[in-house]
Amino acid sequence: MIRESNKAAEAGSRPTEVEVGGLDGFPVILTSVDLAKLASLLAEPVLRPGDSGWGSAVLLWNGLVTKEPALVVQPTSAREVSAVVMFAAEHRLQISTKGGGHNIAGTAIADRGLMLDMSRMNSVEVDPAARLAQVGPGCLLQDVDRATQEHGLATVLGFISEVGVAGLTLGGGLGYLTRRFGWTVDNLEDVEIVTSDGLVRTASRKENPDLFWGVRGAGANLGVVTRFALRLHQVGPTVYGGLIAWPFERTDEILGTYRTITSRAPRELAVWLILMTAPAEPFIPVRWQGKKLCAMAVCYSGELQNVPEVMASIREIGDPAVDLLAEQPYTQVQSYLDDSEPKGLHYYWKTEYADGLSDGLLSTIRELFDGCPIEGAELGILHLAGALNEHPEDDGAVGNRNARYVIGSNGMWDPGDPAANTYRTWIRESWERQRPFTAGRSYINFQTADEGQQQVRAAYGTNYERLVQVKTKYDPDNLFRTNRNIAPSVPASESRGG
Repeated sequence: MIRESNKAAEAGSRPTEVEVGGLDGFPVILTSVDLAKLASLLAEPVLRPGDSGWGSAVLLWNGLVTKEPALVVQPTSAREVSAVVMFAAEHRLQISTKGGGHNIAGTAIADRGLMLDMSRMNSVEVDPAARLAQVGPGCLLQDVDRATQEHGLATVLGFISEVGVAGLTLGGGLGYLTRRFGWTVDNLEDVEIVTSDGLVRTASRKENPDLFWGVRGAGANLGVVTRFALRLHQVGPTVYGGLIAWPFERTDEILGTYRTITSRAPRELAVWLILMTAPAEPFIPVRWQGKKLCAMAVCYSGELQNVPEVMASIREIGDPAVDLLAEQPYTQVQSYLDDSEPKGLHYYWKTEYADGLSDGLLSTIRELFDGCPIEGAELGILHLAGALNEHPEDDGAVGNRNARYVIGSNGMWDPGDPAANTYRTWIRESWERQRPFTAGRSYINFQTADEGQQQVRAAYGTNYERLVQVKTKYDPDNLFRTNRNIAPSVPASESRGG
């Protein structure tokens, strides 16, 4: 809430005081002096509602999230981030950090808080000889992929190119290359991070290793990362991939074949299965538009001469309704699904890991989608395993080293759709029907706002208690709490009697 004096209101001038959400549960009034101090810390202006640039700064991918900050800052350096963090700590303000704004739970925004929009810090520096990329926290996946592919290199990033690198990485990070190279954080060499005391630290396996361990899976709880150093691998620039789909009536057959394919797939092959309703797009034959399909999203990043052999099991299914598989640029495969998730629609989903694809699970998935009331729904299976499974469970906070599949019930619909409550209920009920076949834990970046502390604990498993210790050391007051939060064991304010 922005407060202004009667005289200021009559004159139509800028409000002189701003209410910002506080860490102690009640608003903090920032006076004109406070606001001037904050502005003096930054090269870019402090944004308030109605200012030029406000709309784009606070825009989130998931239109279901209605939170809005009170103030937005757009830092351009680690020094400015440090100054803002110290300002927030001094005034006990709720703060949040936006990289790409693509998180399903809307963790980029602390409601009525102070938001750091990192979009100005979006540089990518590639060292092809060292096979390293220095990446700013405001970068989107497409920024990194485009820069690294100039050298035929890539790292593990997600499959929607408009996702922010920071949020994806700090929660673990998965994508088409996960089977070859593990979680994104398995390819993280070091970070520059501002912790709650305002210090700009480097964290790596040798420097502040406990902090680096926590950053690799729970980084949003520990500070604001201002630079990522990511290891690169020889990938592309041409790979084989795209989308192939069959009529829904063949789903039982294709699900069984998918189980066989993923049990034998080389690590260079990522195949994700999607039960979907075909959109009215030019690449979909008219006769199949609006019809339910059983599809596979494919990315093969190995030697192209091996494509016929590697793809034989998929090709043997025969008679696809849609076949968009081809040799194409890796950057195109990485952005292939962008249009399937446009900004501003309402999104809701439930996901969990699964150790295998039992007959019961596969038949349940088919039955659920057959009766799905949501036109924009997808039931998906992401195949992981591979390199991810070769690390110890405590190699980074991310854990989940035995993850083999992710199972998801996903829905999207237009804002204002009168059946929205019915859709959410169906997604939750479909999730409950799948849970007997799953591992009972989920990927932290896929958790929705209504999933509680029990799900957070389960996501980190045996690493959770160690995370609490790291959190208590580096953020004892829980300044960084607009996330899937891990509370410190004893907040510093309590120990001081505050």
